[in-house]
Amino acid sequence: MTTTVETSALPAPEADALPTLSALMREGTRAEHREAETMGYIETLMSGGYGERGRAAYTSLAVQQHAIYRALEEAGARVAATPEGAAAGIVLPVLTRTPQIEADLADLLGADWAAEIHYLPATQRYVERLLASSTSLAAYAAHAYTRYLGDLSGGQVIKVMLQRHYGLAEEGVRFYTFEGIEKPKVFKDEYRALLDALDLDDAGRAAAVAEAQEAFRLNRALFAELGQLHPVD
Repeated sequence: MTTTVETSALPAPEADALPTLSALMREGTRAEHREAETMGYIETLMSGGYGERGRAAYTSLAVQQHAIYRALEEAGARVAATPEGAAAGIVLPVLTRTPQIEADLADLLGADWAAEIHYLPATQRYVERLLASSTSLAAYAAHAYTRYLGDLSGGQVIKVMLQRHYGLAEEGVRFYTFEGIEKPKVFKDEYRALLDALDLDDAGRAAAVAEAQEAFRLNRALFAELGQLHPVD
């Protein structure tokens, strides 16, 4: 069954409307996005450059994602429990990733994975920022936009590259599979419409853009530490 976002109640955009929130975040993070995706660690991982070390290099990323998505989804639960957050409707169970990451870690590290993992300092800083976002709908929206829509876009390419270069089957990369979303583009368009409908003033919209930029900076810091952990020969 395809899960879609209910958008029938959303107002139609006016011809002279201001840029939407999702458009502002996309344009506002363009430079940060480019810098993050060209970090040495992620470029090497995606190109197959780690060779036989690729599984270990990817596992380190999966471990950090466990902490990141647990924090994001804890923040989302707090947001959804507020009247403002519940009305916004941007916290959706179909996006939840933590169970999939834990299944991946069991595949990659074995049944005792929880005793083996270690979170990097950059990850811990990212977690703190994510948990803080639960006090602001604008901040949470920025992190949800950055993570979930990224997973449904570039994340799908990452999955293919990991499988192609390092021989991973579905086991180990379940994180990138959204079983309740059969048509990612349709879902992404509908989710952007929900973000665009948030009742944010100019200051709130600016805060969301700034938080999305910070999310990419936190990702860059994480990739830098992963690069130190898995240096390129």
